[in-house]
Amino acid sequence: MGRGKIEIKRIENQTARQVTFSKRRSGLLKKTHELSVLCDAQIGLIIFSGTGKLCEYCSQPLRMEQIIDRYLKVTGTRLPEHHDNREQLFHEIAVLRRETCKLELSMRPYHGQDITSIPPNELDELEQQLELSVQKVRDRKNELLQQQLDNLSRKERMLQEENNNMYRWIQEHRAAVEYQQVAMEGKPPENQQFLEQLQFYGEQPSSVLQLATIPSEIHPYSLQLAQPNLQDIC
Repeated sequence: MGRGKIEIKRIENQTARQVTFSKRRSGLLKKTHELSVLCDAQIGLIIFSGTGKLCEYCSQPLRMEQIIDRYLKVTGTRLPEHHDNREQLFHEIAVLRRETCKLELSMRPYHGQDITSIPPNELDELEQQLELSVQKVRDRKNELLQQQLDNLSRKERMLQEENNNMYRWIQEHRAAVEYQQVAMEGKPPENQQFLEQLQFYGEQPSSVLQLATIPSEIHPYSLQLAQPNLQDIC
């Protein structure tokens, strides 16, 4: 029994379509090669798949470029040459140059140039545009300055807070040292004398820099371990 006649139409299933393309492409290339060898024919075959993949065949010893050149000569088809593209590029460059010159001329009045021939109404409009531009620049400048001032104020508050923390730490450290000295040696606290000396030199210091200005006669307390008397032990 012979094969049934296959209806020639697009295969909707993508997998089946790719399988059919692969099989029929191989058969077409085989038949093309046989025709070229048996009949001494010069054949150039170019195939693009549905996915854009290129497949070609050219009769030996020719190249595909030779086959295409022969086809163009026989059919009289003329491909665009390179100088045509250059002419198009030169034309586009000339157009861009003219547009650039127009823009430069239109911007000259904004720099105070070529304004002698401008009528009064256009000068008023130009003045308003310049004032609006200047106002925008000033607003942006003031915004940046305000941001800088805010940053400086924030840094100042942080430094002041660190300064106050350092002062409190010094006060607590001195009080702890005095307490340890009283507990170990049984001496009366001298913090009162220290505070009286501070009051004598002015109000209570509010920063480490003010503490640095206190006279050198006021020294912080330091712990010193008492050495035992060896004679008493003996």
